[in-house]
Amino acid sequence: MNIHEYQAKSLLKKYGVTVPNGGVAFTPAEAVDVAKTLSTPVWVVKSQIHAGGRGKGGGVKVVKSLADVEAEAKRMIGMTLVTHQTGPAGQKVQRVYIEEGCDIKRELYLSLLIDRATSRVTIMASTEGGMEIEEVAAHSPEKIIKVAIDPVTGLQPYHARQIAFGLGLKDKQVGKCVSFLQSMYAAFTDLDCAIVEINPLVVTGADTIIALDAKITFDDNALFRHPDIEAMRDESEEDPAEILAGKHGLNYVKLDGSIGCMVNGAGLAMATMDIVKLYGGEPANFLDVGGGATKERVTTAFKIILSDKNVQGIFVNIFGGIMRCDIIAEGIIAAAKEVQLHVPLVVRLEGTNVDLGKKILAESGLPILSGDNLADGAEKIVKAVMKKAA
Repeated sequence: MNIHEYQAKSLLKKYGVTVPNGGVAFTPAEAVDVAKTLSTPVWVVKSQIHAGGRGKGGGVKVVKSLADVEAEAKRMIGMTLVTHQTGPAGQKVQRVYIEEGCDIKRELYLSLLIDRATSRVTIMASTEGGMEIEEVAAHSPEKIIKVAIDPVTGLQPYHARQIAFGLGLKDKQVGKCVSFLQSMYAAFTDLDCAIVEINPLVVTGADTIIALDAKITFDDNALFRHPDIEAMRDESEEDPAEILAGKHGLNYVKLDGSIGCMVNGAGLAMATMDIVKLYGGEPANFLDVGGGATKERVTTAFKIILSDKNVQGIFVNIFGGIMRCDIIAEGIIAAAKEVQLHVPLVVRLEGTNVDLGKKILAESGLPILSGDNLADGAEKIVKAVMKKAA
């Protein structure tokens, strides 16, 4: 789960991470009211969406008067902000963050994340602050510093000093970096974060270290422990289909292809997407109905898949272990009738009660193609979609 910058900063501030003073506003008048509370000759008006690159898209402006605060807030609120992360459709701005100006001496990069290679929380830092870390990795990988944290010891001062020295910090800046990282690490572990990213991390003219921007992503599986954080969710920033899927216990991620996939089990779902691509198709989604799929859940899965206008065919690939194939077959038939299926459908069943499941599908009277195995099913749905497109 993602949250907005102002929410991330409010959480980090509670743990002692230094952030600029600021406040959120939903109207231009509120933006002026917030600006009046900040003792600064310069304000920054920041659009709040769940995407990076806001500055390049005109979503971050430095202003020097209350009139300009109001004007920029009026311009941004309600605009569709397009960045490299939103895609061409962009994202509507519904709030802005008004923040005090900052005397920037240096811009650095700092983040905490889970490194899958080491299965450890890892500090990642760079002297190239303000840039996308992917660009730095591609063009100047030697400028990225990584330090893995042993979960037994947790973050130690020497870890933080290693980062500080790697960033070229000196004298009092080193001690401030140690304190900053210790606070950041406490927030990361206590809140079950997946990523905490500070970009840029700023060294000011007074040698203060400040999080000028902040991004936090949480582990969805741990949200039950943090109802206060889950309450920060902004569903207007999320895909409606993914929200609906979550409410019905489905794991769904929209992709860019034309073949909808409904599978039980994450590993099988990945294999299904791979074999669809192998036969020349493009998967439109990742959708795992889980091991205990009901008729209602299968019907909801069909509705979610078909809500994507790019879907030109559906491949159902089910291995009946806990979930019996006959139950899946009944769910598929009920779903196909309810949603008035208008695209090719290929079903591959295997496992418990597979013969009964295939019999139910064959006698349904619906134009359902049967896949004898995974490869056969993938080949049939790709051919059916190509024929439909032609």
